[in-house]
Amino acid sequence: MRTGKELIAHSKSFSKEDRLKSWFELWITIFLIIACITVGLTNEILLPIKIIASLLCGLAYVRLFVIYHDYAHRAILQNSKMANVLMTFVGIYMLAPKTIWSRTHEHHHNNNSKLTLSGIGSYPTVSKKYFLKLNRKKRLIYLLNRHPLTILLGYFTLFIFWLNLKSFFESPRKHFDSLAALLFHFGASWVTIHFFGWPTYFLSFFFPFFLAFAMGAYLFYCQHNFPGAEFKENHDWTYDNAALTSTSYMTMNPVMNWFTGNIGYHHVHHLNSRIPFYRLKEALATMPELHQVKTTSWYPKEILGCLRLKLWDPETNRMITLKQFRSEHPVLN
Repeated sequence: MRTGKELIAHSKSFSKEDRLKSWFELWITIFLIIACITVGLTNEILLPIKIIASLLCGLAYVRLFVIYHDYAHRAILQNSKMANVLMTFVGIYMLAPKTIWSRTHEHHHNNNSKLTLSGIGSYPTVSKKYFLKLNRKKRLIYLLNRHPLTILLGYFTLFIFWLNLKSFFESPRKHFDSLAALLFHFGASWVTIHFFGWPTYFLSFFFPFFLAFAMGAYLFYCQHNFPGAEFKENHDWTYDNAALTSTSYMTMNPVMNWFTGNIGYHHVHHLNSRIPFYRLKEALATMPELHQVKTTSWYPKEILGCLRLKLWDPETNRMITLKQFRSEHPVLN
């Protein structure tokens, strides 16, 4: 069995993109989104068809975000002025402008599965011993950050507030594109409501974004917060171990793999973020060592199992639920 570093070295052979395929994957996603929005804005089309288009649009947004995410990782479409302009707009459109997204997501890759309260680019995770030292307010904030409603309402909590409002008000000059993203979304919302009405706004604009960001927030959560995930203190952390033991392989059917841009092969992506999303499955096929990692899925039981995890227990080397923690410390109930 190859070590993590050997697997990283082997994975580099898959980091070369097919430029034509990269453009094709991007444009077919954009065309699907445009078609769905057009259906939503057309009065003559029956409501059931509009609902289907709204769902498809939300799923296509997830795929567009993954493609943008790959571009930010320098895995695809580099050294292209056209791609740079297009992806700058995509970042604003998807409420993940370049300045804040690149900084926080790079931090995530370089610190994934480290025990931290800051949660920069990730969800905060601390040990039960550390949690006991926090005051009541900090405990509440910690639990709110990991609450299922925070994930479900990702459109508002993670993307509008955390990625844009918070970053802009903390550093307006550095994150001016966050203001641009907010103005675009609020402006587009007003225009759609004013000219097309609330029902059309809901189906053609609000719901697709709400669905995409709820899915994205959950994907980002469950791929590093799942039964069997390991967390480390900074001095024990290594990049390859974080990819192999702290990142899940989310199993999906071919349709969902397409809409999520193969992001389910997340452990392969964390092993080498320069591998284009359309080559992750190919890379996994040549690395049987990566078939043994922990898996997650879209099954409700597994979703609930991930969402219930709150604290790291170094004594049992696993994540525990709030109920398990309170059974040990009834004074906090």
